[in-house]
Amino acid sequence: MFKQFEPAPVPADDLAAALAPFGQSRMLPREAYVEPAVFEWEKRTIFSGWHCVGHAADLEGVGAQRAVGSGENGILLVRGDDAQVRAFANVCRHRGHELLACGATAKRRSIVCPYHAWSYKLDGELRKAPRFETGEAFDPGQFGLAELRLVNWHGYLFVDPSGEDADFDVHVAGLEEVVGPYRPEDLTIVDRHSYELNTNWKVIAENYQECYHCAAIHPELSRISPPTSGENIDLPGTWMGGWMSIVEGAETMSLTGRSGGVAIKGLSEHELRTVMYLVGFPNLLVSLHPDYVMTHVMTPLGADRTHVECAWAFPKEAVETPDFDPSYAVDFWDLTNRQDWAACESVQRGLGSPHYRPGPLAPNEDAVYQWVTLIARAYLGTPPR
Repeated sequence: MFKQFEPAPVPADDLAAALAPFGQSRMLPREAYVEPAVFEWEKRTIFSGWHCVGHAADLEGVGAQRAVGSGENGILLVRGDDAQVRAFANVCRHRGHELLACGATAKRRSIVCPYHAWSYKLDGELRKAPRFETGEAFDPGQFGLAELRLVNWHGYLFVDPSGEDADFDVHVAGLEEVVGPYRPEDLTIVDRHSYELNTNWKVIAENYQECYHCAAIHPELSRISPPTSGENIDLPGTWMGGWMSIVEGAETMSLTGRSGGVAIKGLSEHELRTVMYLVGFPNLLVSLHPDYVMTHVMTPLGADRTHVECAWAFPKEAVETPDFDPSYAVDFWDLTNRQDWAACESVQRGLGSPHYRPGPLAPNEDAVYQWVTLIARAYLGTPPR
């Protein structure tokens, strides 16, 4: 399912403990969260396969360009003349200068390197190389941008920089019937919050995978959605997740339980009474609500630093209402996010202690077990699923 790669610099005995049967296993070893060498391995391997690089809505109109990542993971996203989004290595074919700085955006009819003004068509073909026009030995056809595999799936953009990962259908196996009814590609993103956390990216995903902590740190959430409700689903691909119920009398996840929007059309009675939480390995968190969809895209910056962009998307008929105010959802989750971030950063500080030893998993942390074993198998150089 995943391309083969060298094992990570993580103690094999500790990985064996993480892979023990549920109820006997332990969390990942300390090195997985604090060692720069492990982080560099993750960039070379886990993040060289399919991972989310944002939303198709981030590139509005022909010529829209956006750079994500840097160095070996530097990617340039471009919407072409045919309205399709493409991904290229963010590297000029002349001297390797970045075509756009990480996080920068542009909108123009060509891709232009700011160093020596080499320019490319929106499909990556070399358009002009100043002062090379008369060079008889120079063949422009040999110097187009390196295109990367990209899939636009329900409005989420996924890129496989290595070109060696499994077919994308394998990556999202079993998800169509879960995500499809919410039609996230047809929703409108109306608000975004960016957070930079002093914690490892895996700590965030592990926190997202359980509500064992909810009664202790999320009183607002626990009033609307019982921490002991719901169940996890079994998916054949590299995604995981589960649903939790909304209490009787409430409509959605908000501070009051009331919705300030409209329900997404076509949802089942079960979908209207629950929230589905999904982890798209390795870096996409998707929360499917009856009336909106929230996503977190994680970008690892270091062993102990992660950038998270949270986006809220609503049905167009809600957004077009003159008095529509998305704060009922945004304020609720910004509060909940910050409660989670404080906990994740505290975990990271604790993981930095030489006295930390991997702990056991509670009976209701089975989704964390799915995540931990997936990572442990990747560390061993074998397919996660």
